[in-house]
Amino acid sequence: MSEFSTGETDFLLDGRPVRLLSGALHYFRVHEAQWGHRLAMLRAMGLNCVETYVPWNLHEPRPGDFRDAQALGRFLDAAQEAGLWAIVRPGPYICAEWENGGLPHWLRGRARTSDAVYLGQVERWFRRLLPQVVERQVDRGGPVLMVQVENEYGSYGSDTGYLRRLAELLRSVGVTVPLFTSDGPEDHMLTGGSLPGALATVNFGSDARAAFQTLRRYRPDGPLMCMEFWCGWFDHWGGEHVVRDAGDAAEALREILECGASVNLYMAHGGTNFAGWSGANRGGGALHDGPLEPDVTSYDYDAPIDEYGRPTEKFRRFREVLAEYGPVAELPPAPAVLGQPDEVLLSGWAALSAVLEKRGGTPVEGPVPPTFEELDVDRGLVRYEVDVPGPRQPYPLIARGLRDLAVVYVDGKRAGVLTEDDVRLGEPVAGPARVELWVESLGRVNYGPRSGEAKGITGGLLHERQFLHGVRATGLRLDALDSIDTLNPVNPVNPAAPVDPADPADPVNPADPVNPDSSAGIGFSAIPGDGSPGLYRGVLSVRGAGDAVLELPGWTRGFVWVNGFNLGRYWSVGPQRSLYVPGPVLREGGNDVWVLELEEAPADGPVLRLRAPDPIPLDPRPTS
Repeated sequence: MSEFSTGETDFLLDGRPVRLLSGALHYFRVHEAQWGHRLAMLRAMGLNCVETYVPWNLHEPRPGDFRDAQALGRFLDAAQEAGLWAIVRPGPYICAEWENGGLPHWLRGRARTSDAVYLGQVERWFRRLLPQVVERQVDRGGPVLMVQVENEYGSYGSDTGYLRRLAELLRSVGVTVPLFTSDGPEDHMLTGGSLPGALATVNFGSDARAAFQTLRRYRPDGPLMCMEFWCGWFDHWGGEHVVRDAGDAAEALREILECGASVNLYMAHGGTNFAGWSGANRGGGALHDGPLEPDVTSYDYDAPIDEYGRPTEKFRRFREVLAEYGPVAELPPAPAVLGQPDEVLLSGWAALSAVLEKRGGTPVEGPVPPTFEELDVDRGLVRYEVDVPGPRQPYPLIARGLRDLAVVYVDGKRAGVLTEDDVRLGEPVAGPARVELWVESLGRVNYGPRSGEAKGITGGLLHERQFLHGVRATGLRLDALDSIDTLNPVNPVNPAAPVDPADPADPVNPADPVNPDSSAGIGFSAIPGDGSPGLYRGVLSVRGAGDAVLELPGWTRGFVWVNGFNLGRYWSVGPQRSLYVPGPVLREGGNDVWVLELEEAPADGPVLRLRAPDPIPLDPRPTS
C-alpha cells in the first residue's frame, strides 16, 4: 500500500516528490476492447498517469436505470495493468463536450447548486458509483491518486456550500486520496471554483507561467498542476476542422514542465462520441450565449494519439519533451485495419412514421408542444403534429423556441427545414392543413449559462400571431434502435441461423422488398429511389476485420448502426465526412448495417462504403 499526498510544493508518494505526467483518455469514448492499446500508447508517449471523467447520463439514462456503471472500475483495472496511476473526475457535471455536460436530462431541482432535491439525486448516484473508486485508491493497492470535486465550477457558479457538500459526500463514501478542483486561471473562476482543503489546479492551453502566477495569488502553497493542457481542440458541425501546430503545442508543454508543474494532456487520446452523445456549445464570445454550435461525432481533438489510436507528429514531439522527465515505453503493436474494402448492400427501407410507430414512445396530446425532457427523450427526435383550422388564407407558420432542427411537412409533402435561427417556414400555410414537424436534438449544451436548456419546440406553434393548440407529439429515443437482436431478420426455421440475403429461399429475406421484418414489427419495403428519409437496412461483407472508415456519399443527416453498435451522427454540413468503425465492432462475413436518415438520402442508388483508414502522415524528423 502507498500513501499519496500534497506537500508544500510537490506531490508526495510515500513521502517522496513525484511529478504527474498524465493524459486524458475517456473510457466511454473508446471501445472497451481497445482500452489496453490506448493505455499502452500513453505509456509509450512518456506518461505515468491517466485521467478520465465519468458521464452520469450515460450510466443512468432514466432514474434508477443503471447501465454498466461498473465500466469505470474495469477501466481503472486496465490502467493499473498498463502501469499507470489514475485521476478520476466523477462530476456530477463534467463538460467534456458531452451531452448536457454529463448531467441526466431528467434531473429535478436546480442543478449545480446546493438545492436539496438536486443534491439528493447526486448522493444516490455517487453512492452507487464511487465504491469502485474507493476500493481502487492507491492506499488500498489501486491506481487512483486523486478525485475531483465538480468541474470548472468557477466558470458557472459561486455556491461554495455546494462544493463543500460534494467534498463531504466524497469523504463520506470513503474517498481518502487528495481532492482537487480545476478552473481557468482567472480571478472570478478561482474564487468561485476553489475550495478550502482541496488542491486548486488550473486549465489552459498556453502561457503557463502567467497562469501559475495567477494561481499562486490565491494558493501560495501546494503542487502546481495544469489539469487540462489543451493541446488541441474540438470541431463543430458546419465549422472548420481545428488543428494546433505540433511544435507550438510541444513548446507549451515544455513551459509547463519547466515551471516544475505536473500536467494532464487534454486530450492524450480523444476517441469518438458514439451513439449521439456529442454535446454542444454556444457561441457569442465569453458569455457563451450565442448561436448553438453542436459538436461533431469525432472527438479526435487533434490529440497526439488520433481517433484511430495512432501516433501523430504531435505524439512524437511530446514524446521528445516527456523523455526528459521520465521513462518512455515502447510502442505497442498497431491495431488491425480492415483487410478489404466493400460496399454496403442496402436491401430495405421503412418510413420514419413506421419506425416511430413501433419504436417510439407513447403519443401524447396537449394544448402546447411538450419538450424532449417531458417526453423522456435524451437523444433522438420528436414528431409534432398539429392541425391548422380552416378555411383560412395562407399565413406564416412559426415554431417559437425551436431547439434544434425541424423538417416540416404540410399535408404529407415536405415544406422546408427550420432551425433555431430560422423558425419561420418559407411558404405560408393555408387552412385547413395537417402539419408535421420532425425535430432533432443536436446535443444539449455542455458549458456556460445555457446548459440544461430544454429541447424541442419550447415556445409554441404559431399561425401568424395565433397559437395552434391540440399538439400531438411522439418521441423516438436513439437507444430504442440499439437492440439489433430485435431488428434483425429472423429465420423462423432455425432462429440461430443467420439469414442469407442472397438466398430467396430464406423464409425472411432482406432482399425481398415486400416481406416485413417479423421480429421488429417494422414493415420494410423496397428502397423508394426518391431519397426519402427513413430507416435503411443492409448487409456488409467483411474480409479481414479491423479498424475502418465508413463513407456516406450523398447522405444528409442521421445515424448508423453496425451490428447494433451506434457509430454516431453523420451530417453533410461537415467538417466530418465519414465515421470511424472500431475493429471490434466488425465480424468476419456478414454484418448488419442500419442507417436512420432524417432528411434526404441519395436518390441515385444509396450506397455506403467501408475502407481502411488513410495512412497517417509521418514526421520526417528523427525521434528519440
